[in-house]
Amino acid sequence: MTKTTFATEATRHTAMNTWHVVDAAGKTLGRMATEIATVLMGKHRPDYTPHILVGEGVIVINAEKVQVTSNKANTRVYTYYTGYAGGLREILMADYLEQNPEEVIQLAVRRMLPKNKLARKMISRLKVYRGSQHPHVAQKPVAQNAAAV
Repeated sequence: MTKTTFATEATRHTAMNTWHVVDAAGKTLGRMATEIATVLMGKHRPDYTPHILVGEGVIVINAEKVQVTSNKANTRVYTYYTGYAGGLREILMADYLEQNPEEVIQLAVRRMLPKNKLARKMISRLKVYRGSQHPHVAQKPVAQNAAAV
């Protein structure tokens, strides 16, 4: 008979103190986002437990150098509502990547996470920066590419 293992409070604290750095330069947006979402959820760990936050933190650098395949930049449209009458706004992905690439990566990852309270805690552990510098040196992040995460 096999035993089911659950994450404990000690493994949760170990996971919460682990950070990864992902360099987005030259990476495809969707493929990178799936790997980041997997790490944030903790599904890469052998002690993954769905109802306990065992995911690790992720720092993404060089967000402005992320790539999209095909003609998505000119055809994909992001819509949002301002809250005012007639306030439906649309923006092309190419313009969004130019103005705010950090938000595009965060949206892609957030939509791949579960839709619950834990996901809000997971997405708070994703830090995205436009350049190659980040202020999280104190967390001692492990430098890895998205494919190896």
